[in-house]
Amino acid sequence: MGPSHAFSTAEKLRKAGNSYFKKGRFNAAIEAYTEAITLCPDIPVYYTNRALCHLKRNDWTRVEEDSRKAIQLEHNSVKAHYMLGLALLQKQEYADGVKELERALDLGRGANPKGYMVEEIWQELAKAKYMEWEDLSSKRSWELQNLKEACENALKEKHDAFEMEGFLDEAGPTHMKQLEALGRVFEKAAEADTPSEVPDYLCCKITLDIFRDPVITPSGVTYERSVILNHLEKVGNFDPITREPLDQSQLIPNLAIKEAVEAYLQQHGWAYRTV
Repeated sequence: MGPSHAFSTAEKLRKAGNSYFKKGRFNAAIEAYTEAITLCPDIPVYYTNRALCHLKRNDWTRVEEDSRKAIQLEHNSVKAHYMLGLALLQKQEYADGVKELERALDLGRGANPKGYMVEEIWQELAKAKYMEWEDLSSKRSWELQNLKEACENALKEKHDAFEMEGFLDEAGPTHMKQLEALGRVFEKAAEADTPSEVPDYLCCKITLDIFRDPVITPSGVTYERSVILNHLEKVGNFDPITREPLDQSQLIPNLAIKEAVEAYLQQHGWAYRTV
């Protein structure tokens, strides 16, 4: 079979696989994509399509295999990086999973900032970041509690020693002050892991949600990119806050706010639950 005929047949199999997928016949779709891969093993979409079928069947090992193969063939495949990230998260490899989702998000924003996949990837990334924070937070909390108990025991031993030597009147108030100071120290140490309000300047003026991809207008107002693009498309070419004329080409990434959001989320992982 010549190359052109092989490709033509593989494409027919891909379309058949797509049809099976829409009907929920994932095994049949996998077989069709596998035949297409056998004919043309260097076409990345065949692997991402098959990976999606494996995802629907919760076969995460095969999702990972097909996604990695697709990435080898097309480094900038949004879907491949996205599904690889999901597969790695299922293995509880949070750091690598988050890295793949972040790559997928960057690629998706570059290709289509308003696309459905950008929102979907962001939601999965936020969940992954929250799970990563929750895991680390639990470990930090356990370590802090153990350290606090050790410090309290050390202070108690010191207090008991003073008591045995007859200095109870002097040791009592000092012991209480030391315990109070110790409590304040550990309370301060736990602040980063304690949920609170996200600062207003890190939130979109329209949605009031924490920024994901902030852009600034000539008027100096910062918005979430997808939100302001949706406004310009469906409402009109003007700034919703200042009412000044506004065109999509005038939007500039607000890198300062983006870095501030990233720094805030790095220190306050609980905030991912709010997005």
